[in-house]
Amino acid sequence: MDFLAILLIAFALAVDAFAVAVAAGVSLCTVSSRQLFRLAFHFGLFQAGMNIAGWAAGLTVRSLIEGVDHWLAFGLLALVAAKMLFDGVRGHEDGEERTDPTRGGALLMLSVATSIDSLAVGLSFSLLGISIWWPAAIIGLVAAALTAVGLRLGCVVGSASRIGARAEIGGGLVLLAIGVNILRQHGVF
Repeated sequence: MDFLAILLIAFALAVDAFAVAVAAGVSLCTVSSRQLFRLAFHFGLFQAGMNIAGWAAGLTVRSLIEGVDHWLAFGLLALVAAKMLFDGVRGHEDGEERTDPTRGGALLMLSVATSIDSLAVGLSFSLLGISIWWPAAIIGLVAAALTAVGLRLGCVVGSASRIGARAEIGGGLVLLAIGVNILRQHGVF
């Protein structure tokens, strides 16, 4: 497989990570370099890691994963979206700490949810007999780069608009829309 094809696949896989990063940036309002690194690193790592895991699994577990992968991704995105919607509707007190999507369980759920498709791509690479190391590295780097850009963009949009809770509600709705789109792509409705 040539470099351009791998690069296009990497960009296609990173679209969800980019959208989630924009929503996270809007939610955070200000983003530290530590938060930027954590989100970009984890999204890139999970994209590459899931790609390798899918490749290693090959055909042996494909039928088990294929039937529920879209539900798993939707469920993880819906949980994080519900928390963002709840926080947006409830509002924040001036001194109250916002939930940080670049830490803890939220980071783990978002990392898994945005990389499920990479698992399937790894399975297909295995079927095609493609060595995984070069594609996985490119996929991880592209996901990390687009995540960093998305987080910064979301922060700029969120702080420029000064809409606070409405931005957090919007971010939650974006995550839900991504989850619903995943279900639509898998023919659920």
